[in-house]
Amino acid sequence: MQTILEPGRAEKNYWQDLWHYRELFQVLAWRDLSVRYKQTIIGVAWALVRPFLTMIIFTIIFGKVAKLPTEGSAPYALMVFAGMLPWTFFATALSDASNSLVSNANLISKVYFPRLIVPTATVVVALVDFLISFIILVGMMIWYRYLPGWQILLLPGFVLMAFLASLGPGLWITALNVKYRDFRYVIPFMVQFGLYVSPVGFSSSVVPEKWRLLYSLNPMVGVIDGFRWCVLGRDVSFDPRTFGISIAVTVFFLWLGIRQFRRMEKSFADLV
Repeated sequence: MQTILEPGRAEKNYWQDLWHYRELFQVLAWRDLSVRYKQTIIGVAWALVRPFLTMIIFTIIFGKVAKLPTEGSAPYALMVFAGMLPWTFFATALSDASNSLVSNANLISKVYFPRLIVPTATVVVALVDFLISFIILVGMMIWYRYLPGWQILLLPGFVLMAFLASLGPGLWITALNVKYRDFRYVIPFMVQFGLYVSPVGFSSSVVPEKWRLLYSLNPMVGVIDGFRWCVLGRDVSFDPRTFGISIAVTVFFLWLGIRQFRRMEKSFADLV
């Protein structure tokens, strides 16, 4: 399809162009997915190995050594992995999206297309990794003979929430990373710090009530608690207040990310 570039087209038809360039979106997502596992020894199995090994470490350190409590009768390893999956998705999506524009500098500086396609495609690739890793969770539930309740039907909603929670900050940070390249050093620290302030190796029930509001401002708290509730059902408590705050924070960062990305988008070709 031929696109005629007219003055002001990028502003007037931007969201229409997102649909018109959907094939480019598919190409970029497939390219990133194939490059990720190209010339690797175990290939796609990396999507299984990383969260599984992290779950083992958390289980040994927090479950055996620190002896943090679990909720209900759910095995601690299952509780940890149910929190590890959405967190790994968020961390991978945020890290990849934040570097996506710089990594595609040659493409961005030569042709017109809505730049929003690039970071969104990387988040979709992280979603594919998440779906692959979900196989381990199914296997663990079979191993522990743990049958989920009706809450499992709500799981896609929390996956969508994790997608949006990573896309918003990812758009903002990747736009800043084009202009200020030192942001690429900030992201690993943010991801590492976020792992320990999110309920991955512990349950949110251990957080004191006086800190609960501040704790809930982390959008991944509601995502992880909700994901864990869908998987473990009766053995996990679910706080609607925390979930409501997480939704509000997610929507705010999504709005902020799109707004800042669109505001800085005109300068991307000159800066990359």
